[in-house]
Amino acid sequence: MTRPPPLQGIRVLDLSRILAGPWCTQNLADLGADVIKIERPGVGDDTRAWGPPYLKDGAGNDTAESAYYLSANRNKRSVEADMASPEGAALIRELAAASDVLVENFKVGGLAKYGLDYESLREVNPRLIYCSVTGFGQDGPCAQRPGYDFMIQGLGGLMSITGERDDLPGGGPQKAGVAVTDIVTGMYATVAILAALQERHNSGLGQHLDIALLDSHVALLANQNSNYFNTGVAPRRAGNAHQNVVPYQVFAASDGHLIVATGNESQYRAYCRAIGAPELGDDPRFATNRLRVANRETLIGLLSDIMRRGRRDDWIEKLEAVGVPCGPINDIAQAFAHPQAQARQLRRDLPHPLGGQAAVTASPLRFSASPVQYRLAPPLLGQHTEEVLRDVLGKPPEAVAAYAARLRESVAKQ
Repeated sequence: MTRPPPLQGIRVLDLSRILAGPWCTQNLADLGADVIKIERPGVGDDTRAWGPPYLKDGAGNDTAESAYYLSANRNKRSVEADMASPEGAALIRELAAASDVLVENFKVGGLAKYGLDYESLREVNPRLIYCSVTGFGQDGPCAQRPGYDFMIQGLGGLMSITGERDDLPGGGPQKAGVAVTDIVTGMYATVAILAALQERHNSGLGQHLDIALLDSHVALLANQNSNYFNTGVAPRRAGNAHQNVVPYQVFAASDGHLIVATGNESQYRAYCRAIGAPELGDDPRFATNRLRVANRETLIGLLSDIMRRGRRDDWIEKLEAVGVPCGPINDIAQAFAHPQAQARQLRRDLPHPLGGQAAVTASPLRFSASPVQYRLAPPLLGQHTEEVLRDVLGKPPEAVAAYAARLRESVAKQ
């Protein structure tokens, strides 16, 4: 029997925008939390304007909802409130008092002037888990600096190890093709919030979570950090090759490219046999991964000559048959068309208020008994303002109507 989603009954007040914070709150919404997204009247989340492309309506025409915004805001409710106004700040404080979690990504100290900082809000709700997502954290010499994914990829080291080798054509700094720093920060924020909710069962109290893009980005470098710690030498760009494992890279076939990823000795020898070169599996120069790394240039030169003689799909068929990890290099359309992606329903289509469907990427979180639910398409700006004031804060109809009227008036003056 299907059980309720894991976070049903948890309310999250989302004061974040762009990607890292919204990615976190979308995770929590997918897990069943009631996420209330606070947006500036008439403007909303910055990413609403980050287009084209835009969502199509039922007639196939562009709407004002950007594809970027749609990627990180499903399963949420949108409320318009101007925190810079006394009324808006008071409304947000009321919602914070009725919430379990608050997520914000303003500059350090930026919410204190509105009475929306952690110290102020824990006075009205001691159980509140308050998660701050910033570029550099709450302390240190850079704490007051704004942080953006691209600049952190450069400052934090990722671009020094991403891209083709400097001595080859096309070498030089290269950012990742998606905002990986924002995404991983959103994931770390999610983990921290879930842990804090568990801790609250014991203490009965909330706490302040300090999640930084730089911290998360550096943690993301994983084994590359360890390579540096254990050699004193900063790793450099290796293109599509692995720093520590050989062969583990892209090879050119006669009609395209494929990835070969031999992770152990048995896979390496099976690979050599499958490509018709068993002698390379027994060659003392390449007998262990340590030796293959030391003799990388020689071995890769030999393997590359062999791989260029065959067709990509033929190589993949042969290697898969003997259990060697391998695969093509797909574009995103081909990735979603792959039979495994189809079987796992990695694309979901949700009915949208403007007509038509909003396509979203499925959550990778899979539960046997309390699954992720796709309840709501990414909301229109202020779509749930009146609903939240009525149902969450218990405002009478005349107060709700008056607030909505004042919102319309303030937006008209912009």
